Amino acid sequence: MEAVALFSFAASEPDEISFQKGDVVKVTEMEEDSCWFTAEIQGKRGFVPENYLYLLPHAWFAGSVSRLEAEQLLRWQETGVFLVRESESAPGEFSLSVSYGDRVEHFRVLEGGGQYCIWDKSFCSLNRLVDFYRTHSIAVERVVRLKDPPSSPQLQPHPGRNPYPNPYKSTSQESISSARRLSPPSQPEREPSARLPKPVVEKPRLAHALCDYTPSHTAHLHFRRGDVIDLLDCSDSLSWRGRCRGRVGIFPPEYVQLLFH
Repeated sequence: MEAVALFSFAASEPDEISFQKGDVVKVTEMEEDSCWFTAEIQGKRGFVPENYLYLLPHAWFAGSVSRLEAEQLLRWQETGVFLVRESESAPGEFSLSVSYGDRVEHFRVLEGGGQYCIWDKSFCSLNRLVDFYRTHSIAVERVVRLKDPPSSPQLQPHPGRNPYPNPYKSTSQESISSARRLSPPSQPEREPSARLPKPVVEKPRLAHALCDYTPSHTAHLHFRRGDVIDLLDCSDSLSWRGRCRGRVGIFPPEYVQLLFH
């Protein structure tokens, strides 16, 4: 996975690597509940702080492609070729469309509390779900493992919105340059060869909804794209607690963008 450096970083430990703002960094590992990525830069591998980077959208994320368009794109592709798209029937959620060679199957990605699943196994992000089904069959009646689509532009007619927004930039790719003008966030502390839970860089009190979130769980907070949410508790990396339209509930943090004062 590639990322763009929003800020320059000077390594302070032997197992960290330095980079300059604007550099393209290859992220090779993202540990759960950690503020450090394992990355590779010019053949050297080491730890880099997560909050200094902006993850680029995956090639397999097709954005607002419809079910019919997905079938037209994937039909007769090699078995396992896939794309992830925004769900038509459940706004704010995702569907995974997979070529079976002679037909296309669609899987709804269920989400709750920041966890994503198709069957009984849950994952903390879409990319972890995709990576799992690259080595495990997503089908029950036959073996179908996900594989990257060909580099043909016909497979992706619409650039997808990044499902992993960075709090230091807007959802627009063009605003990366403005994000670089911000002061670097506090560098997370770590012991050599040990990654620690991500500290709070600032204490934002508000968040902006990037899309609709209408879960069936009564404990979850319902909101619409564009709503401003009062943040009450952001201590859990998988689900935050907030207030919107007079209601209080939890919601996945990837659905909002933090608003800093």
